[in-house]
This record gives sequence, C-alpha cells and structure tokens, in this order.
Amino acid sequence: MSPFIAELTGTALLIILGDGVVANVILHKTKGNNGGLISITFGWAIAVFVGVYATASVSGAHLNPAVTLALASIGKFDWALVPMYLLAQLSGAMLGALIVWLAYRQHFNATEDAATKLGVFCTSPSINSPFDNFLSEFIGTFVFILAILFITKSQHSLGALDALPVALLVLGIGLSLGGPTGYAINPARDLGPRIMHAILPIKNKGGSDWKYSWVPIVGPLLGAVLAAMVWQHL
Repeated sequence: MSPFIAELTGTALLIILGDGVVANVILHKTKGNNGGLISITFGWAIAVFVGVYATASVSGAHLNPAVTLALASIGKFDWALVPMYLLAQLSGAMLGALIVWLAYRQHFNATEDAATKLGVFCTSPSINSPFDNFLSEFIGTFVFILAILFITKSQHSLGALDALPVALLVLGIGLSLGGPTGYAINPARDLGPRIMHAILPIKNKGGSDWKYSWVPIVGPLLGAVLAAMVWQHL
C-alpha cells in the first residue's frame, strides 16, 4: 500500500465511522436516534482509533491536513509530500461521506430538517459568532497537536493499541471543547463531506453553509502550526 492510498483509506474510514455515528444519532428513525453527545464523541474516538491503526505503519496516519502541516512546519515531515497527503485526505473524506449517505439514504429522506442533514456531513456553530467559532477551533486543534507531539512511543509495540492514545485524546477534546462548534479540528473532515453534501442528490437538503466553511479550515490550520512551534521551543 502506498502512503497516498493509506491516507485516503484511513481518512475514509475516519469519516465513515465518524459521520456515521452522527447520522445514527441525529437522523430520524435510526436505532441510535437521540443518542446524544456522548455517543458522538465515543464514535469519533473509535473512528480515529481505526483510521490510525490501519495506516500508521504506512503513512504515519496523519489523516488530517492540520497534522501534516504542523509536522512539516517543524521539519518532522517532508514539504514535498504535503500536497499528496492533503489530496489523499480530502479525497478520503469525500469518499467516506459518500458511503455514509448510501448507508443512511432512507433516513436522510425521512428527516425533514435541512440543518440536521447538513450536520451529518460537517460542523456548525452552536452560537453563530465567527471570531468565537474560529477561536474554538483554533484552541481545540492547538491542544490536539500539542498533545500529539508529547505522546511518546512505547519501547515495545502493542500493535493496534498503539493508536489508543490519539483516540482517547480526540474523545477528551470532544467532551471538553466540542460544545461551541462540534470540534472539527481537521479541515479535510469538514471540507470533504461539505463538498459531498453540495454534490449529492439529497432530498430537501438546503444549502451547504459555505459562509461558515472557512472556520473549520483556517482555525485548525493556524492552531496546529502554532502548537507545533510552541512544542519546538519547550
């Protein structure tokens, strides 16, 4: 498996399980309807766990443009590989969103509210305040990247369980900092599915809220790069 395919596959798995749990909780007539924030945060943690352990040995399991840019900014990743990784991550996120729509197509049809349908694909603010929403994504990603850089490898591999610290980190961020914006902390995770929402023939879907879309892109990227620079000087 090439690094490109690994990043694409890992990000697709991330979105299938992550957006999938959101669909299960918020769409109508599902078995998990109204499961709440705890279900969503645990589902996303498992999504990260699966995506990371499936690809770590091949691509390093970035699965996130913020991770890729943060590592490149401090010399821990080759800049020449950055475009390929970003393309793979965005493509994987789009593929994952497509699969979630296929799996829950009847439930999208059964759900009348357009904002709920959009919420399966991408994040949105609980209170619409662009600066505060940006700050929330910035802080969440800053914590995410700084904590990742402090994770140390065990002298003895635990196999797939080596991915557990990152999954628990995402769980913690979701529970602690996920309230204001839904904690994208990953531009590809938000942008790829948002593009698919705009493209797919979803019944009564409404708009894709492109006016907000810069927040889960710019906030995570800037937060990630600053976190990497701070870690480098500690």
